[in-house]
Amino acid sequence: MLKFIIKRLLISSVILFFVMLVVYTLMHSLPTSYVEQMARELSTKPGSQKSASQWLAELNAQYGMDKGILEGFFVWLKAAIRGEFGDSWYYSIPVLEQFNKVIWNSFYLGVAVFILEIFIAIPLGVAAARKQYSVTDYTVTVVALVGISLPTFFIATVFKLIFSVKLGWFDISGMRGRNYHNLNDVQKFFDVAKHYVLPIMTLTVISIGGLMRYTRTNMLEVLNSDYIRTARAKGLPERKVINHHAFRNTLIPLVTILGGSLPGLFSGALITETLFALEGIGYTSYHAMVAGDIPFTMFYLSFMAILTLLGNLMSDILYAVVDPRVRIA
Repeated sequence: MLKFIIKRLLISSVILFFVMLVVYTLMHSLPTSYVEQMARELSTKPGSQKSASQWLAELNAQYGMDKGILEGFFVWLKAAIRGEFGDSWYYSIPVLEQFNKVIWNSFYLGVAVFILEIFIAIPLGVAAARKQYSVTDYTVTVVALVGISLPTFFIATVFKLIFSVKLGWFDISGMRGRNYHNLNDVQKFFDVAKHYVLPIMTLTVISIGGLMRYTRTNMLEVLNSDYIRTARAKGLPERKVINHHAFRNTLIPLVTILGGSLPGLFSGALITETLFALEGIGYTSYHAMVAGDIPFTMFYLSFMAILTLLGNLMSDILYAVVDPRVRIA
């Protein structure tokens, strides 16, 4: 297993290298006039002590824009390995500082959705498989198709219309209420938690559909297996057949999916966070990309690439851990 992990990490490093090379090439291909425009904007910001020409020289040197693509890429890569991603053009603070300010908002959102997804999608998928072609099965199928088919902005808009406009239970967007600064610590906590409800509901509806369908399909496959028919023929109670034999084998592929989604807890939900003005990494990255903030965009894309590679590695490892029949050669 250790040899396999080391091998996969080395392969992932090579993949990450070429992904970053492609991203840097796209950044380097931006028109020169764009960098000049950013230099002029930075020189006119309050507190700036540099002229436009000084900013232009600094930006070109910092990101290797005054060199060829390969040479400039290694300049950026060397700084990135040291954890130096420069200052955000849009937020006017170091990239890592802005990242640390918002990443935990996305993490709390991701954890809540992840827990709800497990406790809603998996039991419903199992129930649909146990009662195939019943009302329960059709209901679960419809809910799953709704979650898979409807876009995020539509579900978010419906929730806003019902719970914010019609019922007035929640604010339409934002992370804090109008009287936030007049509240004590406990009230502040519940005020922020209240603003998480609609984003969590939106992401949960979207995410449970695929997991429910996957659970149902795998459960049906297991229930039609020979060893399940044998267990029933021996007179075992149906509850024991389902919970002890069928469900445990259904979990094998599910664990790999859930394991691969764990890094996603840190990646943020760009569309949902933006729709609800939830100040997470997705919301922050959206505004940085729209504003042409190259330093933050480069960091965010690097961060997403690393999370994706770690998710794939985690899925492979978990599959070997939960299924003794799998042997890693």
